[in-house]
Amino acid sequence: MHPELLRRARRLADGHPDRADDLMSATAIKALMFMRRSPDAMTDPDGFLFVVLRHVFLDNVRQQLRERAVIDDAVDVQSEYTPASESPALSQMQRLELQEQLDDVVRAVRHLTREQRQLFGFRFVQELSYPVIAERLEISEALARKRVQLLRARLRRSAPAGRDAS
Repeated sequence: MHPELLRRARRLADGHPDRADDLMSATAIKALMFMRRSPDAMTDPDGFLFVVLRHVFLDNVRQQLRERAVIDDAVDVQSEYTPASESPALSQMQRLELQEQLDDVVRAVRHLTREQRQLFGFRFVQELSYPVIAERLEISEALARKRVQLLRARLRRSAPAGRDAS
């Protein structure tokens, strides 16, 4: 079974052996975790491994798409100074859209509780790290991350259809 599974992994990884090995490793771990939780539910182990491999591959693709949507490779994060002449000029329509988005965010922030506004200020205005936010709020870092995640979700829900508030 291993050669067929490896062949499928290589095909999914566009022939890259290291990516295929990563897919195989993740497949083995997920299959093992499932078998430990529900050993009686496994009726077709061979087919199950192919299904797990496909799910692992799709998870990787989704993760890469999320990272590409968040990370802009064109921005030099080490450079602290970016001259205005190098930044592309925005059209009138783009400026209007940005202003509308900013107005939406301001409106959404006004409807937050005092604690949520404070958290918004720490994370998005002052751009504090999660450990610093946790220290200031006297909570764990994990709880600070969760609160920011919930705050983002609330801001997205309050954004008008077609626009994202965060």
